[in-house]
Amino acid sequence: MSAVTHHDHELHNPQEPTWQEQLVMNRFGLWVFCFSESFLFIALLAARFYLWRDETGLIRPDLEQVPALVATIILLVSSWFMNRAEVAIGKGDMKNFNIGMWMTAILGTVFLLTVVFVEWGIGNPEPHILVSDGAFGAVFFGMTGMHAIHVITGIILILIVWNNGRKGLYTNEQHWGVEACAIYWHYVDLVWVFFYPALYLIGQ
Repeated sequence: MSAVTHHDHELHNPQEPTWQEQLVMNRFGLWVFCFSESFLFIALLAARFYLWRDETGLIRPDLEQVPALVATIILLVSSWFMNRAEVAIGKGDMKNFNIGMWMTAILGTVFLLTVVFVEWGIGNPEPHILVSDGAFGAVFFGMTGMHAIHVITGIILILIVWNNGRKGLYTNEQHWGVEACAIYWHYVDLVWVFFYPALYLIGQ
């Protein structure tokens, strides 16, 4: 075998997956991860409906309704910007990619601060609900706390992916990092779509 033939064989090793095949495997792995995470959130929802009830039916504590609604809208808008960033990188539009990623991170941070300072009552001498408030406190802080951890993780991922994009590591064809970040962020938003009515709207 000549040196040229041997070199070509190394470049086109059939044992190594193409980037398209790797993309399929990456997507499958991420969806499996999201599916497995869903059991945790389903368990928290089940705890809410099991513990927040009395002889009259489902109940809920007196929570701040307006800030919660505003925070929900902010989070949903952040998903729109995340989608715009993903579309932009697919077109090689770095300007709108940067805008979309930064707006998503900023809105995610605003949502987080709303939860911490308004809903959790950090710095408020008379918060609406405390961790020590039995089933109310355990469920509320368990649900919002677990979701907040995922939001923080998402913001960190957004900043990492944005930095990778700034370095030119993505192309209009190969940008799995952006796609993965978008899927994760949309997933976290979807979880809140279920958490919000369960915490703030359902019950007396």
